[in-house]
Amino acid sequence: MSLPASVDQLVCIPIFASLQPSELELLQRHAWVKSYLKDEVIVYEGDQLPPRLHALLHGRIRVARTAATGKETILRNLSAGDIFAAPALLGDGIAPATVTAEINCQVLTVEREALLNAIREAPEIALKMLSVFNQRLQQLHDTVHGLVSERAIARLAQYIRRTAAEQGSRMTTPGESLQVLLPYYRIARSIGITYEECVRLFKQLQSIISYSRGGKITVLDWEKLEAIATGNLPDNA
Repeated sequence: MSLPASVDQLVCIPIFASLQPSELELLQRHAWVKSYLKDEVIVYEGDQLPPRLHALLHGRIRVARTAATGKETILRNLSAGDIFAAPALLGDGIAPATVTAEINCQVLTVEREALLNAIREAPEIALKMLSVFNQRLQQLHDTVHGLVSERAIARLAQYIRRTAAEQGSRMTTPGESLQVLLPYYRIARSIGITYEECVRLFKQLQSIISYSRGGKITVLDWEKLEAIATGNLPDNA
């Protein structure tokens, strides 16, 4: 069940943070919040999307596509404040991927017409949205390019580096631990390799990256990891 969004919830979404109170109040009349449980599907690939902006208010979600063979590829993971389901606003309205709650989360939606009215009053909203979508396209380009031209070990290093930057990390006794858990299966689906190859790569890099049960990853040597991410592979790669 969806509940009316509050002004305080709207300002949690970065593209709305600079709006004036009067503009937020107008938008708030057409904004809703719905809660989802861990592992619940928010949007199925191929769904007809309602004409609304979709933004993650709290939690973390996974965006993935499934091939005809049944193999799932994780396209991206999104955290609080991120917008998603762009075709609902700009395309054919068909969901290009399945969106799943990785933990309990809340999704905020805003009716398209209300959003367009807000953009007329505050064009910077559109600029911020375009910036987000451009970043996603660049990330998709880099992913496809990497699958074609880069070795799996380099893609793994790049994925860990990007996840640390986007999801955060913390210093621990052995090194710098990622805030989010990354099980082998999730990494494999994100960088286009098998589960078995993912396990092998972590064993190969055990002096640079530590993997603990459940997906806790600690970077022991950032300098060497950065070198691998930029194509300077170790002799045994």
